[in-house]
Order: sequence, then structure tokens, then C-alpha cells
Amino acid sequence: MTKQSFSAVLSPSEQAVMHDLLVADRESTVLQIAALTRDWDGLVESSVLMATDDEHDPEGSTIAFERAHVQALLDQAHDHLADLDQMAERLRQGTYGVCERCGQTIAFDRLRARPVARTCIACASGKR
Repeated sequence: MTKQSFSAVLSPSEQAVMHDLLVADRESTVLQIAALTRDWDGLVESSVLMATDDEHDPEGSTIAFERAHVQALLDQAHDHLADLDQMAERLRQGTYGVCERCGQTIAFDRLRARPVARTCIACASGKR
């Protein structure tokens, strides 16, 4: 891994842009988690009121699929939230924008498009 001068990775204005993007994405993700949690709670509540024999209930497989789908979305949202928190910490430490594979700078346009990017485009595409 190549040693970078972390202070030169992002300019102060780029740091400000990325901070704002990370904060906005975090707020959106927290709202998404809250909405999915309400959906999950509604599915659980409705399944309590219905028959519990999923195997013979024509709606049982649909309910099970919906629960699995909402749970998968919740898991993804929680993972994304953890990634956002880690990137915000890296931004505070001055290591944000450095590829975790090769140590090179991640292009600012890539970071704006994907604030939780951990690798440069070359490493992400397998070209490095």
C-alpha cells in the first residue's frame, strides 16, 4: 500500500461537500430504517391476527416473502448506516478518500456519486 499524505487527499471545500453528503445520506438512511421498522412491525402484527399455518394458508407464503424482503432491506440499511458512520470517522481522521486496496486517492467524482466508496475505480473494476 502506498503511503499518502492524507491532508492532501481532499481539499477543504471537497471535505465540506463530502461531510454534507454523508450527513444527508445518514439522515435519509435513518428515516428509511424507521419506515422499514414500521413495515416490519405491521407485518408481524398482521401475522399474529391471521392463521399461523403458512404451509396450508394461500397467503402464508406471501407473508413470509414480505417479511424476508423487509428484513433484507432492513439489514442493507443498517449495513449502509454503519458504512456511513465509518466514512464520517475517516473524514474526521483525514483518511477518507484513500483506496483501501492500493492506497491511491479515490476520485472526488466517485466519492460524490458513492460516498461510501472504499476503493478507487481501478481496484473496484479489478484492473489493479
